Amino acid sequence: MNEYDLRDLTLAGVQWELTDVPFILSVSSSNNTNVPTPDNNINIHSDIRTRTQTSIVPPIAPTQSMSVATANAMAARPIDMDSLNRMIAEFNHPLRSGATKVVLPHAAPNPNGMVIITDVPSGDDDASGKILSGAAGELLDKMLAAIKMSRDSVSIVPLIFWRTPGGRAPSRDELDLARPFVNRALELLKPRLILTLGTLSASEIGGVSLPRGHGVINELPDGTQMMPIFHPNYLLLKPAAKRDAWNALQTVEKLLKTA
Repeated sequence: MNEYDLRDLTLAGVQWELTDVPFILSVSSSNNTNVPTPDNNINIHSDIRTRTQTSIVPPIAPTQSMSVATANAMAARPIDMDSLNRMIAEFNHPLRSGATKVVLPHAAPNPNGMVIITDVPSGDDDASGKILSGAAGELLDKMLAAIKMSRDSVSIVPLIFWRTPGGRAPSRDELDLARPFVNRALELLKPRLILTLGTLSASEIGGVSLPRGHGVINELPDGTQMMPIFHPNYLLLKPAAKRDAWNALQTVEKLLKTA
């Protein structure tokens, strides 16, 4: 069996961490592969992984301890990102008890008008409390650097602020309960462009499916432009897709310069 069957782990959102045996992947060392830039001169870490035995967690949501109405009421109160992050940290989401740390939105100190929406915190995110850390985060940083951007110039918001058990796909209830805080973050950040990473974010934010919608600019009901691209995890699994990601990022760079 090809290690990356099952539609390449759903385009590496990653909704499940699957192999033939129940194992979880962890980084042990790295080598270099190339970003698909015109001159191929930017190196990306592509990690070599070791396997530690674990169990596969079924996609069963814990009992919801708060209602969506309560979440909406709480999310409406913060007037800035600092107060919103404090509210998220205090929110009694059903995933909170099983996560190591809350993974809060990153609000750029020097925003350029772009907000990145990602999906479920990884094991690295859960351990550090930092969104998009580990190998996927290193790749994202290099992708941003290729178009003269950095984390200091973009904001990053996850759809869920707590690691799901085993990294499984979040349930509909779990997503709905966190969504008011995601919506409020977007209201406060006022992006000119939303860049979604992976299948779940593309579907939840814009109703777009990947790979068909990859790199295509969409207009959301409020007039905000949105572009879905592959998640960095998928690009680590499928380096050939980096060319498509590079083309999409060039479009992002031009759009933000002219906005």
